[in-house]
Amino acid sequence: MRKLFGIITFAALLAACTSIDCPLNNAVYATYNLYGSDGKRYTLNDTLTIFTERNTGGDTILLNRKTGATTFSLPVSYAGDADRMVLEMRNSENEVTSDTITIRKTNSPHFESIDCGPSFFHTILGVSCTRNRIDSVIINDREINNDATKEHIRIYFNSGS
Repeated sequence: MRKLFGIITFAALLAACTSIDCPLNNAVYATYNLYGSDGKRYTLNDTLTIFTERNTGGDTILLNRKTGATTFSLPVSYAGDADRMVLEMRNSENEVTSDTITIRKTNSPHFESIDCGPSFFHTILGVSCTRNRIDSVIINDREINNDATKEHIRIYFNSGS
């Protein structure tokens, strides 16, 4: 009887274990590429810092002092209907110019497994920006998910920027 109880206990413990590998990071990222006013890929020679305002006040740096930027990826929030980020560009003379990009979006939970926490996929509804150095912002791919190869947003800079 004890042997049977031991076998049943071992089988129950073995069945309780799961072999599902949950992702360590559930954040999804939007990819931004930079273009000149001529439509060709653009390298930003200034130092780029990007921050966003928190709902609780203050701000959070998303990208800190990137130089030679042609592309970057940023996490997308899952709480609000819009993400607003400030791009701060500092030139070699230490002069700072800022532009703000606002992305309106939907948030849809995505489950890999019942055992794993959700990640949130997004559909971009629209974008707007200030026009200090940026000429325009264009949506290239509206669907933001865990496919890191997609180009979601194109940022076009003014000529002479």
